[in-house]
Amino acid sequence: MNATRKRALVTGGAGLIGSHIADLLIQQGWRVRILDNLEPQTHKNGKPAWIHPEAEFIQGNVQDYGTMLSALSDIDVVFHEAAYGGYMPEMAKYVLVNSFGTAQMLEIIRDHKLPIQKVIVASSQAVYSEGAAQCEVHGHVVPFLRRTEQLRGGDFQVHCPVCGRMTTSIPTPEGTPGGGETVYALTKVDQERLVLLWGKQTGIPTVALRYSCTYGPRQSLFNPYTGVIAIFCTRLLNGLPPIMYEDGGQTRDLCFVEDIAQANLLAATSDKLDGLPVNVGSGRATSVRDLAGIIAEQLGVAIDPVARGEFRPGEIRSLISDISRIRTIGYEPRVRLEEGIARYIEWIKTQGAVEDYFSKAEQGLREKGIVQNIARPSALA
Repeated sequence: MNATRKRALVTGGAGLIGSHIADLLIQQGWRVRILDNLEPQTHKNGKPAWIHPEAEFIQGNVQDYGTMLSALSDIDVVFHEAAYGGYMPEMAKYVLVNSFGTAQMLEIIRDHKLPIQKVIVASSQAVYSEGAAQCEVHGHVVPFLRRTEQLRGGDFQVHCPVCGRMTTSIPTPEGTPGGGETVYALTKVDQERLVLLWGKQTGIPTVALRYSCTYGPRQSLFNPYTGVIAIFCTRLLNGLPPIMYEDGGQTRDLCFVEDIAQANLLAATSDKLDGLPVNVGSGRATSVRDLAGIIAEQLGVAIDPVARGEFRPGEIRSLISDISRIRTIGYEPRVRLEEGIARYIEWIKTQGAVEDYFSKAEQGLREKGIVQNIARPSALA
């Protein structure tokens, strides 16, 4: 592709990932159009100042037919980042925005014979159930989802599906069976399968990038349902302890947003990954408890995290992304966690007063069963 002549649509382009993709594309000579509905839960103060002045901006919803048809006109490559995410309680909105919005976008491109040359969709590591694991007896295994009864009893470990022994998390390749165990994850499965299937049917190249937990400057400080680093930061800055589910031993592959943006550019300018799901991450695991400690230390706030005897059904215990596939097109994570958190905290310091929105939202999560109590809290000791 000759990037200097390419025009991109970035849906969700005002958000954390979308805005960094837009910036990188403009830096590389692309012409960029952003579509974003400025969801109040994420963009409390309206259109953010960080939207690149050279980008064309359209405010609207991906599920609105006329808006999408207009946004897709004269576009070469679509970076479909718009989605409703995290552990929010609105099931229907997930399906409307993520699943329906994606399906309708693909129909518009097909039915209007728009000259789109590539579609890249933001998928997620959440499509895996528990990821890959190593059993000392049976080797590489794909564990079953941890049952709610198991978690309620205070057993958080991932067991071998053959012998029941405890396993060790290992990097999860794209061929690992999954399916999604939360509403958000189910709609991410929808999005990536719709896009990849549509690509085979139409002959238009498509790639589904399965992002690890993404963080960095511009991650919303207002959304209490998504972004563990943002939530921990806002809690600590308000003198409150970070809240850990289970025992805090869950591990996450945390990837800095600029690395995610770079992965999108590489996928757009290479044909080696066309038609495939592709992991994008750091390849490094960090426990939630250790993450809370790193953030507290960098903020200079001596408050320990707490586990209150709660868990979230469907949450993945440990997942490290196997990034071998995307490395074949030159991807390499550049920003280590400690540096990335430091850069995020520096950005937070420019945002004025920071409120804790998590406390106001968590009771609703309990009432809807998204957060549940452990029957034997002593298991946390």
